[in-house]
Amino acid sequence: MICTTIQNRNLDEIQALLDSGEIEMAEIRLDRCPELSEEDIETVFSTTDIPLVATCRISDIRASVSTEREAVSIAEKKLKIAIEAGAKYMDLETEAPAAMGKRLRRIAKLNGTIFIRSFHDFNGTSDNVAEELERCRQYGADLTKIVTTAVNDGDVEKVMALYSLAPEGQLIAFCMGEKGRESRMLALKMGAPYTYAALDESEAAAPGQWATADMVKALYSGSQDFHLGEVRMPASKSYAQRAIIAAALAEGTSRLKGYSPCADTESAVRVARALGAEVIEDEVLVIKGIGPVGPGCKPFGMNELHTGESGLLTRLMIPLMAMLNGEDIVVTGEKTLVNRPLKGANDIMAAFGVVLTNAVAREKNAKEVYIPAKVSGRLIPGKADISGKGGSQLISGLLMALPMADVQSTIYISEPKSIPYMFITEDVLRKFGIKIVSEMEGGEDLIETQDWGLCTGMTFKIPGGQKYKAADIDLEGDWSSAANFLVAGAIFGSAQITGLDMMSLQADITIMDVLVEAGASISQIDTDYIDSVAEAATLAGVAPRTGNVCVAKAPLEAFEFDLNNAPDLFPIAAILAAFCPGTSRIGGTGRLSNKESDRGAAIVNTLTQMGVPAHIEGDDMVIEGHSLSWRLANGKLLKGGEYTSYHDHRMVMALKVASLGADSPIVIDDEKCVCKSFPDFLTIFES
Repeated sequence: MICTTIQNRNLDEIQALLDSGEIEMAEIRLDRCPELSEEDIETVFSTTDIPLVATCRISDIRASVSTEREAVSIAEKKLKIAIEAGAKYMDLETEAPAAMGKRLRRIAKLNGTIFIRSFHDFNGTSDNVAEELERCRQYGADLTKIVTTAVNDGDVEKVMALYSLAPEGQLIAFCMGEKGRESRMLALKMGAPYTYAALDESEAAAPGQWATADMVKALYSGSQDFHLGEVRMPASKSYAQRAIIAAALAEGTSRLKGYSPCADTESAVRVARALGAEVIEDEVLVIKGIGPVGPGCKPFGMNELHTGESGLLTRLMIPLMAMLNGEDIVVTGEKTLVNRPLKGANDIMAAFGVVLTNAVAREKNAKEVYIPAKVSGRLIPGKADISGKGGSQLISGLLMALPMADVQSTIYISEPKSIPYMFITEDVLRKFGIKIVSEMEGGEDLIETQDWGLCTGMTFKIPGGQKYKAADIDLEGDWSSAANFLVAGAIFGSAQITGLDMMSLQADITIMDVLVEAGASISQIDTDYIDSVAEAATLAGVAPRTGNVCVAKAPLEAFEFDLNNAPDLFPIAAILAAFCPGTSRIGGTGRLSNKESDRGAAIVNTLTQMGVPAHIEGDDMVIEGHSLSWRLANGKLLKGGEYTSYHDHRMVMALKVASLGADSPIVIDDEKCVCKSFPDFLTIFES
C-alpha cells in the first residue's frame, strides 16, 4: 500500500484530503501540523476508516520549545491521544527515551495499535544497519522501520538486504535521497506492508520521496479496485427458512418483513404450500398457517415432500414430517443435494424411534443415507444423547418438531458444532411462541464471549404440548452474503454494507473477527446497540439492531481462525488469506465435505490453480499468502483462466472476489448456481 505523508495542514484540510478518495493510507506528522489542537488530533484519528500512522518526531518538536523534556512530553501526549482515538499505527523513533517507549507501547497494545520503532540516518548508510533492525525488535516493535540516506547503489543494497532477516510484512526499509528513490517502490517488492509518498514532490517529507499520484500510477496501473457504497444485503436464508416453516405451522397469519427470494427460500415457500399454508410473496412475505398441529390433530398423510437443493430445509423437515405426517414419507431433492450424504442423520433419528433409509439403491457409502430418503416411524419424545459433530441442522429440525409432542423431551448434544445456528432456531421459535431452555457446558460466559470452541456439550429441554403462534418479524440481512463484499473491500478498496444486525446470532458475523485478525480497517456506524450477545439470545420480539459496516483497504497480515462454527465463510476466508502475507491457518475443514461441493478439496484445488500454495493439515487449511502490493510489484497476481465453481454458490462468490486480483479474467463454468442464496450477487458485484 501507499502511505501519503500529510504535514503542514489544519483539521479541515486533513479531513478534506482523507475524504478525497485519492489517499488509501496516510501518515499524520503531528510534529509538523502545529495548528492541530488535542481535540483536533482526536477528531482526525477517530473519524475515518482510512488506516492512519501517527508520527511525532521529538527533534522537530524540540525546535519550538525550550527543553528536551518538554519536547518529549508534548510528543508523547500527542501520540497517546492519537492511539486512543484509533490510530492504526504509531511510529516512534529509536532516539526516544526508553521510558516513553515503554509507556506508549503499553497504550498501543491496549488499543490495538501497531507499534512501529523506526531508525533514521539522514547522513548516510552504515555497515551496521542490521544492528539497528535488531535494536528496534528489542524495543518491542510490532513493525520495524529502517530508513537511511543512500550515497551510492551499495547503500541501497545494504538496506534491501535487511528483508532477508524479517518475515514479509514486518519490515519497512528504504533509502532517502535521489539514489534511494527507487528503493521506496522496491520496498513493496521485497515485502514491506506499505511505503511512503508525498502529496506532491514539493511537499516531500524527505529527499527522494515520490508524489502519491506517481506511485499510484506505477503500482496500480492496469489493476482493478473495488468500491461499494451503502448496499443492503438480502435476508438471511438461515432465518428466513426457519421462519417460513414456523409460520406455516402456526395458527393465524404471519408477516415476514424484509423477505428477499433465493432458490433455498423459495424451496421453503413451496414446502409451506405443500403443507397447506397460504403464501403471498412480496417484500413482506405473508403466510397464513395451518395450525394448530400436533398430537390430536389430523396427520398430514403425505407420501412425498420435495426440499429443492437446500440441506437445511431437508434436515428441518425430516423430524417435522416424522412428528406430523402419520405415515412413511419420502423426502426428495435435486442438484447437488442428492450427492451429499446426510451424515449421522440415521443415528440421530434412530434415537427418537425414526428410521431413515435410502429410497433408491446406492452403490457407494451404504452406511450413509442420501436424498431421496425414506422416513419411517413416528418421532418419539423423551431423553436422548446425540452427537453434534455432524452439524446442527438436523438438531434444529428436532427443536422445531419436539415442542409439538405430548410430553417433554431433553436432548444432550456432545461435541456440538455450528452452535450459533442452534441459537438462531431457538430465537425464531421463541418469536413463534415456542419455549425451549438451553444450557451450555464449558463456562458460564460462553454466550457472552462466543468462544464456541470451549463448549463441550449442550442440553435442550423442550416442553411438550406447545403450539406455534403467528408472528410478525423482521428478517435480518445476511452476513454470509456480506462477507464477500467486506473481504473485497478489505483487499481492493472499500465497502459499506447497510441493514446488518450488529448483535446477530448468525454464525457468519464471525467475518468481522476474521477481518480484524487479518488487520483490516473495519468500523460500525449508526448502530442501535444492546449490551450483550446473551441479551440478544434471550430477548423476544425485538427488531434487529441494524447499522452500517464499513471496511477499507489496509495492510493485511496472516491470521489463524477456527471456522468450525461458521463453515460457510471458508471460501471467502481462503481468498482473504491469499492476500495476507505469511502463513494463515483456518480450522474446520472437517465440516466442508458435506456442502454443495467437497468444499475443502474445491478450495485447495482452486487456490493451487491460482498459484497460491495451500494444503489441508489435520483439521486446518494452511494457506501461504502475499499482500496485494507484493503481488503487483512482483507481477505475481493470481492466475486467471477457466475455473469450476463445483456448482457451489459460495465458490462462485469467492471466485468473483479473487478475480479482482487476477492477472487475466477468471471464467467460471457455472455462475447461475449463485441463485441458490443470492440471485442479485453478480449484478451488485459488477455494478
